[in-house]
Parts: sequence; C-alpha cells; structure tokens
Amino acid sequence: MGLRRSASGAARLGFLLRRPGLVLSLAILAFVFVAAAAPTLLTSYDPYLTAPADRLAPPGAEHWFGADELGRDLFARIVHGSSLSVQASSIAVGIAFSAGLVLGVIAGFAGGWTDAAIMRFIDVLLALPSLLLSLAIITAIGFGTIPVAVAVGVGIMPGFARTTRSEVLRVKTLPYVEAARLGGASRARTLLRHILPNSCGPVIVLATLDFGVAIIAVAGLSFLGFGAAPPAAEWGTLIANGRNFLVTAPWLSLIPGLFVMTVVLAANHIARTLEDRRP
Repeated sequence: MGLRRSASGAARLGFLLRRPGLVLSLAILAFVFVAAAAPTLLTSYDPYLTAPADRLAPPGAEHWFGADELGRDLFARIVHGSSLSVQASSIAVGIAFSAGLVLGVIAGFAGGWTDAAIMRFIDVLLALPSLLLSLAIITAIGFGTIPVAVAVGVGIMPGFARTTRSEVLRVKTLPYVEAARLGGASRARTLLRHILPNSCGPVIVLATLDFGVAIIAVAGLSFLGFGAAPPAAEWGTLIANGRNFLVTAPWLSLIPGLFVMTVVLAANHIARTLEDRRP
C-alpha cells in the first residue's frame, strides 16, 4: 500500500513538473483564493486609508502597484477586492452549476415533452444577449455584489444545462446502464448511481472554465457601476475608477485589468488541462 501511494505521488509530481504552465496557473489561483480568504496575510496596507501625499504615486518600493487618486495603495485594494470578486464569481458559477445540472439531468433522463419544454426555455435564454439579460435581472432585483452574481449565474446557466443533457443522453445508452436496468435497478437508482456520476466530468471542466467567464462578467458589470457601492474595491470598480487618469496615471486601470486577465487565463489553462486529462 505504501509503495502504491508513493508511486501515485511520484506520478502526480512528474505530471506537474512536465507542465510548468499548470503549476503557474495553480499558484495564481491559490494567490487569489488566499487573498480572498485572508488579505491581511499579503498586505499590511488598509485599502480604504487615504494618504493625500501619495496621490497618484507610480509603482515603486513603497506602493508596489502605485496609489490611486486618494493615495490608497492599489495592491492592497486589488488584494482586498479579491474577496468580493471571487465571492461573486463563485456564487455565479454555483448557481449556474446547480440549476444547469438539475435542468440538464431532468431533460436528458426524462426525454419527451419534458425535454422539449426545458430545452426551449434554455434556447430562449441563449437567444437573449447575456449582457442584456444580466442588466434586466439586476434592474429587477437591485444593485450589489449578490445581484450581480445572480445575474451572471443565470446568464451562464444554459451552457451547463446543455452540456449536462448531452452527457446524460450519451451515458444512459451505455451497456452498463442497460445492464443495471435489466438487473432490476429502479430509475432513481440508475440515475443517481450510474448516470449522474458519469455525466459530471465535462460539467466540472465547464465550471472551471466558466469561473474565468464569471470573473470577466462580474468585473464588467462592476465597471458599469452595478456592483458593490464605493469605496468597495471590486476589480471592475478599480478599472472604472482609473479610466479618468489614463493619461496621467495609466497603471490605475492597466494593472487591475492585467490582474483580471491573468486570473482568467490561469482558470482557462486549468480547465483545458482537466479536459485533456479526462478519459
């Protein structure tokens, strides 16, 4: 048993060493989640403390990412803003994953008019521009981090539903599912024990991929002013605040934008790796 675990650990280590891009992507996401959970471990600056003497200070030894128009440390605001941005993106992916999984499983397993009704509803959501749909939802339920998360979650949910349905349709025709039915397994047992566990792989990959999509969507809605109210340090809000100083202090928008891009690329790389590893 010990030799088997050692061999398994060595294989995982070798897999990571052969993929430095994956290691870097995991490190970037680990940094983001640590920043979201315990930002004070990464910076000692107060993200809301103003310092007029440091107004629009460029990146340097004292302020790694520079300071904004009120002298607030930009690195501290990005780090502390991870909490709101990651929270909103995680809620959005959670909503999309849960709702899409339920609708996709019901549609694929039940078939008939149930499948047709659910998929026509999904088609209606897909026909609407995602930004327009998100704005309509936010207008109905109000501004803030949670409404933005709900709006983004509803917007990306159709992809989860369609992926789940296609996987359920594929898995339920496989020989071992037919054998379970012939062996007397009930429909619920067949679904929960055989179909659902073997249909979740692509959906989990999609959740990792759509985490990056959710980050961009949340940042975009925050940029438009629908996120948390100032002085909250959401990533999209930081980019929006810096657009008034693009000539004199371009780092105010450029650095948060590059940070968001890096996180999204890391999430996408991990999702692609999971997809390649999936049997």
